[in-house]
Amino acid sequence: MVEQTIEQATRLLEEYTYDLPEERIAQQPVEPRDSSRLLVLHRDTGNREHRIFRDIVEYLRAGDTLVLNNTRVSARRLRGFKTTGAQVEALLLREVQPGVWEALVRPGRRLLVGSQVILEGHLKAEVAACLPRGMRLLRFEKPQAVHRQPLGEIPLPPYIRRKLDNEQRYQTVYAAVNGSAAAPTAGLHFTPELLQRIRDAGVRIVYITLHVGIATFRHPEPEQLVQGRLHPEWYTISEEAAETINGTPGRIVVVGTTCVRALESAAVDTRRVEARSGSTELFILPGFRFRVVEALVTNFHLPASTPLLLTCAFAGKEKVFDAYREAIAMGYRFLSFGDAMLIL
Repeated sequence: MVEQTIEQATRLLEEYTYDLPEERIAQQPVEPRDSSRLLVLHRDTGNREHRIFRDIVEYLRAGDTLVLNNTRVSARRLRGFKTTGAQVEALLLREVQPGVWEALVRPGRRLLVGSQVILEGHLKAEVAACLPRGMRLLRFEKPQAVHRQPLGEIPLPPYIRRKLDNEQRYQTVYAAVNGSAAAPTAGLHFTPELLQRIRDAGVRIVYITLHVGIATFRHPEPEQLVQGRLHPEWYTISEEAAETINGTPGRIVVVGTTCVRALESAAVDTRRVEARSGSTELFILPGFRFRVVEALVTNFHLPASTPLLLTCAFAGKEKVFDAYREAIAMGYRFLSFGDAMLIL
C-alpha cells in the first residue's frame, strides 16, 4: 500500500462506511447452523445469487481445498473489584507466560501497575504492566486457577446485547485449539453433516489456527493504516496443512478473514505457503496482492472495519458495497450471528 498521511487514512476509512440499520444486526444465531442465508458474489461479473448456506456444496468442486480456522474461544470476561472496593472488569485475552495474561480492563484509569484485584472465582491478580491501547498484563497469584471451567462468561461482541442460552453457539463445530478472544464467525455456519457432504464432493478440508485478538473489538485507527499493522495475532500452519494447500489442484477456498490473514502472512509464492508458527500484524487493505486465497467465505461486516477492508481488497469495493446494499434491502442478517457471503 502506498504511504499515506493521517488525513488520507481518515478519508479512506470514511469511504468504507455505510448505513447499517440496527434491525439488521443479528442478536441470535439461526438453527440449524447451515440454514443461514448465503449471498454468492462472482468477482468477475459482479453477479449475485441468493441461496441457503448448505447450498455451498454446489459451488465447490472436486480438487478444491477448503481452509478452516480451528481456534477455540477461551477468553473470559471476569468481573470483580480492587482491594479498595472499586468495581472492575477484565477480559482475559491470552496467557503470555504461565500465570500472566494479556487483558483488556475497565476502568483502565483505576488499574495502574501494582494495583491488586480480586476477580470471579476468588482469583487474585496484580497489574504487572500497562500496555498500549488500554491493555494490561495481569499476574495471577494461582496460575492454574485461571484455567478452571466454567469461569466468568464468554465475551460476545458489544453489538450483541442478548445473552446466549448456549455458549457453544459461539464456537465452531470444529473448534479445537484454545486461544481466541472471539470466534472466527464465518465458520459458525458449518455443521458436521455439511462438512461431510463437502468431503464426499471431493473437496479436501484443512485446518489452520489463528487466535483472534483485540483487533476484533476495535475499529481501525488512521494511525494503523499509516503504519500498515494490526494488533499482533498468533497463528500456526502445520507441515501437513501447508502440504495440502500447496498441492491443491483446484481452488483454495478460505473460510473467514482470519484464515486469509494467516495464509497471506505465510505466503512464499503464488498458491504456496510455508509451514510456520508466529505472530502476524498483517493489515490487508485495498491494493493488496493476494497470493494464496482464490475464493472466500465471510460474514457481513461492520462499516469501516478491518474485515470489511479485507473483503473489499479481495472482491472490489463497488461490488462488495452493491452486494451489501442488496443484502440490507432483502433483510439479510449482519455481523457475527448473521448470514454469509461466498465470493468466487
